[in-house]
Amino acid sequence: MEKVLITGGAGFIGSHFARRLLRCDDVTRVTVLDALTYAGSVENLGEAMLSPKLAFVAGNILDALLVERLTQEHTAVVHFAAESHVDRSFFDAGNFLSTNVLGTYTLLEAARKARIRRFVHVSTDEVYGPLATGQAIEEDPVRPSVPYAASKAASDLVALSYFQTFGVPVCVTRSSNNYGPRQHPEKIIPLFITRLLKGHELTLHGRGQHVRNWLHVEDNCRGIELVLRSGTPGEVYNIGGGTDLTSKELTGILLRLFDADWDQVRYIPDRAANDLRYAMDWSKTAALGYQPGRDLEDGLAETADWYRNNPDRWAPLLRIPAEARKPIHHPV
Repeated sequence: MEKVLITGGAGFIGSHFARRLLRCDDVTRVTVLDALTYAGSVENLGEAMLSPKLAFVAGNILDALLVERLTQEHTAVVHFAAESHVDRSFFDAGNFLSTNVLGTYTLLEAARKARIRRFVHVSTDEVYGPLATGQAIEEDPVRPSVPYAASKAASDLVALSYFQTFGVPVCVTRSSNNYGPRQHPEKIIPLFITRLLKGHELTLHGRGQHVRNWLHVEDNCRGIELVLRSGTPGEVYNIGGGTDLTSKELTGILLRLFDADWDQVRYIPDRAANDLRYAMDWSKTAALGYQPGRDLEDGLAETADWYRNNPDRWAPLLRIPAEARKPIHHPV
């Protein structure tokens, strides 16, 4: 472990992971590389920014010279940096392909040259595409439906090819839907929580029949750390939570948390290519010692409390039109 470079470490999942690694005695240095797009903020790192073990670098994973320099200074890379919002990929697919595929390639090239000891590429269950029944296992083919998932599937394959061709010690993790404090309010749980806090209506696609598996961000970070420490290079590891819910069932839980009723919910036409159901088997990761530990309703209540107590962190983000949320490029 020793010195770990975390890309996208000022984002939602990456910042939770950075905080986690800083508590590890065998980690002497954590460097966060983040482009600080609309979804990233040093505020997500909070008090971790004061740690003498943490270094923060504002920069883009497409900057090959910067990435090469940083990789040479570290023993492990955990790659979170990505464009990740499905709806945005419909009108900005080129940015998703550039960041998620070419950015991953840039990191892998740097890791190859630096002879990095461990490389964990963080991905998503959406690469498997929809499943009417059953659960996807790591050996299943990828069948993405939307530009976001396609860009992640492509980056997964590039990462695994660098193990097969060059011996870069890559592991890929694929997690189900994450939730928790500090998530950007464009995602469904913080979106619904913040709308309920403001007394606004909620909108459900179709009849609220879409099924997702919900995973607390801290559980995902626990699984990723296990893969970083004990995963077999060249392998994929699914990381799932304990609860499958339709979007209507999820909405019902959130309504109860806020003593709201269904009069506040409006059904709207389904969006394009809205996969009906995702499901993964994560027994392979369980063999490393992984189990989700957070109860969903407790986790949602804790998450709701964070948004209730931190309006200054999310209210300004709701005022920025999605089309205007472009990356902020910082000089190296």
